[in-house]
Amino acid sequence: MAKKTGSRLRIIGGKWRSRMLPIADAEGLRPTTDRVRETIFNWLQPSIYGARVLDLFAGSGALGFEALSREAESAVLIEKHKQAAKNLIENANSLGAKDARVVNTDALAWLPSCEQTFSLIFLDPPFNKGLLPNCIDLINDKKLIETNGWVYIESESDLHDLPIPKHWHLHREKKAGMVVLRLFQVEAE
Repeated sequence: MAKKTGSRLRIIGGKWRSRMLPIADAEGLRPTTDRVRETIFNWLQPSIYGARVLDLFAGSGALGFEALSREAESAVLIEKHKQAAKNLIENANSLGAKDARVVNTDALAWLPSCEQTFSLIFLDPPFNKGLLPNCIDLINDKKLIETNGWVYIESESDLHDLPIPKHWHLHREKKAGMVVLRLFQVEAE
């Protein structure tokens, strides 16, 4: 994917609605589109207020910042790319997002050491890297998602056979171009 120059992200709802944020030039960064974010947050509307959010492959911060704009309690944004993480910190400061915590590290290295639980986890890793199975296993094994919490997974449409735990129930699914959006609700084991 070619690097983007001067790309911007628009917050689509909540207290920061219509705010434009710069996006770091980072190879492979594909911010979740406005249309897809609108779909996701329509699905999640009753569950956003007060949510503790993990945006595991934060990239542009589109999902984490959108959740905070819509009154999530807090968001941890994990981003491996140094410039993208720096951009996330700058955007959090610009928004006055005191409840955003940006961590510049590899998601698979961070998950085993995570000691907190979340009510909403966004999993939107770089495509074609095989990252989702390990992430799903670590989230489930460490019990990082609380009962009745939500896990949103965005993946390439040709990805099949994800190791979805039996107590993660598919709530919604939609195909948007070459991308599949899936929202799972986590029930008690």
